[in-house]
Amino acid sequence: MAITAAQVKELREMTGAGMMDCKKALTATDGDMDKAVEFLREKGLATAQKKASRVAAEGLCKTLVTEDGKSAVVVEVNSETDFVAKNEKFQSYVADVAAQALTTSAADIDAFLAEAWALDTTKTVKEALAAQIAVIGENMNIRRFEKVTTDGLVVSYIHAGGKIGVLVVADTDSDSDAVKECLKNVAMQIAALNPKYVSSDDVDADYKEHEKQVLLAQAKNDPKNAGKPDEIIEKMIIGRLNKELKEVCLLEQPYVKAENKENVKQYIEAVATAEGCKLNVTKFVRFETGEGLEKKEEDFAAEVAAQLG
Repeated sequence: MAITAAQVKELREMTGAGMMDCKKALTATDGDMDKAVEFLREKGLATAQKKASRVAAEGLCKTLVTEDGKSAVVVEVNSETDFVAKNEKFQSYVADVAAQALTTSAADIDAFLAEAWALDTTKTVKEALAAQIAVIGENMNIRRFEKVTTDGLVVSYIHAGGKIGVLVVADTDSDSDAVKECLKNVAMQIAALNPKYVSSDDVDADYKEHEKQVLLAQAKNDPKNAGKPDEIIEKMIIGRLNKELKEVCLLEQPYVKAENKENVKQYIEAVATAEGCKLNVTKFVRFETGEGLEKKEEDFAAEVAAQLG
């Protein structure tokens, strides 16, 4: 039978579910409103949609690496509260998401959410997420994932119980314990100092030029530089730019665990020499839970006052 817009609207108002989900429920139940409500409840969609307006900016990052160290994934799954993020059921669910993401062929998060959930192929990943929201009782979101593959080696690191997840990809012909330890140390550096690029060679020329112009304007506006020749100011600018790049480029950063003044590149080279192998970091991925998301400010007193009217 044909499903009308009025029926979809009515079901949406009853359940808080999305329009497309309501239409799907009515189609599956031949327009029976009560059965359609049950359909949405069973899928967890009614509950999920009602909670969807809540900000989910806590949660976990999870990494998973294949046994041969050639492929890995990092995922971020959000919850509303840190309390739920520490819940064993939530952590188990995030591990299941990571396991599926490691084998997925999906190119983006939308395609991933639309594919069949490996643990129950009658549901999509999105429907399985909705069911988890119903069980756990607060809004959740599979925010992002990134897979990497290499002929070399991938090492992962999780910081602060899942607040930060890091993958480090290396072009290497060794998987010795010393090489793995080196890459783990590099991953810890990435977690702590949050570089943006592997090396200054990866920095876009336009970005460098833009930063140079900003620094140049700052230098010319500084009274201390009044009367200085342009070539002196140019040298100052180059020095400042190189210092700035050292802060955002992994290989140029001072290695935090070094007892001397070596940078990360020199540390990696020293390990490669000691192990007699090739070892170059070619890529890294760093996820931090909730980065860029607006976190809900809790005001318990105001909440109680509102409930008391």
